[in-house]
Amino acid sequence: MIAADAFRDQPVLTGELVRLEPLTTAVLDDYLRALADPEVTRPTGTHATFERAGIQAWLASRAQQHDRADWAVLRTADGAFLGEAVLNDVEPDDACANYRIWLAGPAVFGRGYGTEVTRLVLDYALDTVGLHRVSLGVYDFNPRARRVYEKCGFLTEGRRRDALRWDGQWHDEILMSVLATDPR
Repeated sequence: MIAADAFRDQPVLTGELVRLEPLTTAVLDDYLRALADPEVTRPTGTHATFERAGIQAWLASRAQQHDRADWAVLRTADGAFLGEAVLNDVEPDDACANYRIWLAGPAVFGRGYGTEVTRLVLDYALDTVGLHRVSLGVYDFNPRARRVYEKCGFLTEGRRRDALRWDGQWHDEILMSVLATDPR
């Protein structure tokens, strides 16, 4: 069991390549630019369109959400916005949460950012917050992300068949998790 407001004091997490800072309106323009890229929204299965006012309000509300952690991913070297990492759907009684991440397009893919972000978030979630389990879903057309998750200790638990319809084709969602007791 963890506290329902376990993410009240969301820290900055720093690695060699990335720094994770609480998500705010400071990244609004970069955030909107990334969400306009199909290479960002497709891997998340997002069919939605985004309006500036709605995203601005959502970003402004993150600091009041103590039952989840929303980070802006910034490059350590120059502070460039690289994406978002989130722990959400927290179940305090079961000490578990969902993890999701997106990176801001092909220019930042394949450089180790996703792996470092995932490791930083898992270390914080499992070792500091005291979560027992972190889970996620990844679509079958995203083997790059699946490799990252496996490198970070996630194991495949199952598959939701035909969970997403994209461009007229059905895709499976692969369900994965990592436990605090698993090797990472």
